[in-house]
Amino acid sequence: MKNFKFIISALFCAAALLAVGASPARAQVVAEPARTPISTDANTPVVVKQKPAKAVWLRAEVIHADRRTLIVREEGNGMEVHTFTFSARAKDKMEQAQDAGGFQSGDHVRVLWIPGSSEALNIKGRPSKPI
Repeated sequence: MKNFKFIISALFCAAALLAVGASPARAQVVAEPARTPISTDANTPVVVKQKPAKAVWLRAEVIHADRRTLIVREEGNGMEVHTFTFSARAKDKMEQAQDAGGFQSGDHVRVLWIPGSSEALNIKGRPSKPI
């Protein structure tokens, strides 16, 4: 009798396993966040938010200076040479400096500029005495 109960319980467990294993297979679905539709039109511009660039001071040594341009070499990197034009404020300072003799090669200056541009916003430094 005990043997008969064991066989029935074993058959019942096997039937339960087959019933669970025979359930239809389903793909694993992950809940995705709602997406905004993407335009397929090639003429639609892509808008990228950019942070406004900040002006920085550049310590440099003058190579050449005149009323229109200033060519300087960075103090930190001697191989880096910049050529600047002047903003309205810097143009007035450069005209005053040129009237007093101007910057000579080797003078040390600081230039306020926005990296990636070629316009000097402000210039600080003492021009050497004219030769």
